Amino acid sequence: MAGARLETDVVVAGGGPVGLALARDLGRRGVRTLVLEASDGTVTRPRTATVGPRSMELLRRWGLAGRVRAAGWPGDHPLDVAWVTALGGHEIHRLRLGTCDERPAQPWTPEPGHICPQDVLLPLLAEAVGTHPGGPLRRLCRFDAFTEHADGVTVTATDLGDGGELTVDAQYLAGCDGSSSAVREAAGIKAPDRYTTRVLRDIVFRAPRLREQLGPRAALLYFLTRPPALRFPLRALDGRELYRLLVPADGAQGLDAGALVRAAVALDTPLETLSEHVWHLTHRVASAYRAGRVLLCGDAAHTLSPSGGLGLDIGLADAADLGWKLAGTVAGWAGPGLLDSYDTERRPVAEAGLEVARTHLVRTLRRELPAALLLDSAEGKQARAELAEQLSGSEVRREFDCPDVHFGHRYTSPLVVPDAPERNPGPAADDRRPRGRDAWRGEALPGGRAPHVWLADGTSTLDLFGPAFHLLRFTESVRLTAFTAAFARRHVPLTTTRCPDRRVAACYGRPYVLVRPDGHVAWRGGELPFDAGTLADRLRGAR
Repeated sequence: MAGARLETDVVVAGGGPVGLALARDLGRRGVRTLVLEASDGTVTRPRTATVGPRSMELLRRWGLAGRVRAAGWPGDHPLDVAWVTALGGHEIHRLRLGTCDERPAQPWTPEPGHICPQDVLLPLLAEAVGTHPGGPLRRLCRFDAFTEHADGVTVTATDLGDGGELTVDAQYLAGCDGSSSAVREAAGIKAPDRYTTRVLRDIVFRAPRLREQLGPRAALLYFLTRPPALRFPLRALDGRELYRLLVPADGAQGLDAGALVRAAVALDTPLETLSEHVWHLTHRVASAYRAGRVLLCGDAAHTLSPSGGLGLDIGLADAADLGWKLAGTVAGWAGPGLLDSYDTERRPVAEAGLEVARTHLVRTLRRELPAALLLDSAEGKQARAELAEQLSGSEVRREFDCPDVHFGHRYTSPLVVPDAPERNPGPAADDRRPRGRDAWRGEALPGGRAPHVWLADGTSTLDLFGPAFHLLRFTESVRLTAFTAAFARRHVPLTTTRCPDRRVAACYGRPYVLVRPDGHVAWRGGELPFDAGTLADRLRGAR
C-alpha cells in the first residue's frame, strides 16, 4: 500500500465495536466508508460483555441481533448478581435475574439484553462490515493525522505491515479510536477528567471446573466482600471457564495475580491466570462532539465507570444517531443544522450516563466491609446478615435492571417538535398509560424512542424504522399527498404505514407519528400540518 491514495465519503478511525457499528450503519445507508484500525483485530483483553436491550435493538436493525444471541453464551447460565466473600464462600445477597432461556419476555422490547464478550462481538461486526482485501475495514492501518479543507478532509495513515503511507480523501472523519483518541487530540477537542482517575488491575483467568462446582450458586457477576482489596466485581466472561477480576492497584500491593485469584475463589479447583493489565478508570465527556468535519463517537467522546454497563450502550447509540445524519449530509438533503444536532442530542446522554455509573461506583466504594464478614462464627454470621439487610434495602438492583435508563432518554434539539395542544388526541387517549419516569413504556413521546409493539404479522413496530423517516398513520388525511410531496421535493427519504392496530394507536398517542431514521420520535399530531415543508426543513436541520 506504499504511497496509495484513496477516496471515500467517511473515514472511521478505530475498528472497535462503536467504529464498526457506525460503519455498518453507514454502509446500509449507501455511504462509502473506510475503517482504519491499528490492531490486527485480535482481542487479548475482552472487556465488553453485557449488551444492553437498546443496543440489541440497534443490532436487530443492523441485522446482527440473531447472530449475537447464537454466538455461544450458554442459555442456562444464571444472569444473577451475587455478593459473596469468595466464589464458593459465604453468599450474602443475590439478585435473581433468571437465564437467557427462562427469563420472561419484556413487553417493552423485542430484544432483551444479552451477554457477548468483545472477543466474540468484534468479529461479528467486522464480518458484517467487510474484511475482504480492499474492503471497508483496513486492519494494521494506523491513523496519523488529518487536514481539513473547504470540501472535505485528507487523512494520512500508516500501513503497519509494510510501513507504507496511505492518504485518504473524504468528506468527513469520525473518531472512534478510544479513550486516548488521536483524532480527538488532533482536532483540539478537550476531554477533562470529571472525577479522580482510579487505577485497577484487570485479571483474566481460566477455571474450567468452577461453574460445575458452583452449581446453583453460579452467577454472572459476583461482588466480592473481602476486605481490604477485593470489593470490585468478578464476572463470568463466556459462561464456561473464563472469568475477569478487577482489583484496585493500590489495595493489593505485593500480591501477584495468581494470589488474588486464589483469594477470590474459595473452592479447590484448577485456576490459570491468563493475563493482567493495568486499567485507568476515567470519567470524561468531550467538550464538543464536533469540530468542523471531524466528529467523535464512543469512548473517544466519553468514558465512564463500567458500573451498570452503560459504556457500550451509549457508544452504539452514538453510532445510530450519527449514522443517519452523516448519510443525509453526504446525500445532500441535510441542512447545516443536522450534524450540529449530533452534539446537542448525544452529549447530554453521555453526561447523564456518566453520573448514573458514578453513583453505582460510589455505592460500591463506600460500602463498609468489616473483617468479621469472613469469620465462620456467630459474629461473622451477624455481620453478613447486617450487610444483606443493607443491600436489600438499597437501590443496588437499579445497577442491573434499569429499563428507564436504557429506553427513557429523550432528545431536546431543534430536530424534535414538542407536542402541540390537541383538540382531538385521537384513538390513543388512554389515562392508564404510564406517566413520569416510566412514560416511555406506553407512549411515543417527542424526542423519545418510538415504542415497541408486536404487530399482527409477528414483527415489531421497531422493524418499520431505520432506512428513512417513517410516518405511522392511524387514520386517513387529505393532506397526505402534500405531506409526502414536501419531503420528496427536498429529497428527504420518507416511508409511510397505515396501521389499523388499536393497541399500536393507543401506545403512540396521536393519529400521526413521524419517526426519525434512528428510531426516535420527531413529531406527532392530531392532523398532518398544512405546511409540511416547514416541518421537513426543521427535521433535516435547515431551519
